[in-house]
Amino acid sequence: MTGPIIIADYDPHWPDLYRIEAARLREALGDLLVAIEHVGSTSVPGLPAKPRIDIMPGLAGEDDLDRTIEPITSLGFEYISKFEDEMPYRRLFTRNQEPGSSQIAVNIHTVAVGSEFWERHLLFRDYLRSHPDVADDYARLKRELAPQFTETNDYAGAKTEFIKSIEARASAERHARRPSD
Repeated sequence: MTGPIIIADYDPHWPDLYRIEAARLREALGDLLVAIEHVGSTSVPGLPAKPRIDIMPGLAGEDDLDRTIEPITSLGFEYISKFEDEMPYRRLFTRNQEPGSSQIAVNIHTVAVGSEFWERHLLFRDYLRSHPDVADDYARLKRELAPQFTETNDYAGAKTEFIKSIEARASAERHARRPSD
């Protein structure tokens, strides 16, 4: 996506918008769906974000990934295949917000439950939710970086070092809390 990177203040309606889209996905995917999660910055209360809901439907396994394409595109989402070479374990769908539309932009990241992608996204989200100081640091970084980029992928790449450091910290804390075998 090209254009200015817009970071909006947290909108308390984002969880409701997620729930609406999640219900549509549950209906469309039926038994393919094992779990569904709201991820990304819009899933962290108080965190500024690009006004785009990230949804992560979880499947039993990667063998089911391609079976999600037709049901999700039938809901009006565009299937984005260009990242499959680097991320064969995910199917990406998007819906942009049309001018004058009340529908928010949405990204759907379909993966297997328990996959590395699944675990990483939940770990990062949950850590930000439980560590408001870290969420504040992330908010500052996002607001600092956004004006420097016009390409979403470049903006996302600029956040990678911070995200990976938080994932490592969160993983270490989670591991330290586990009882010894």
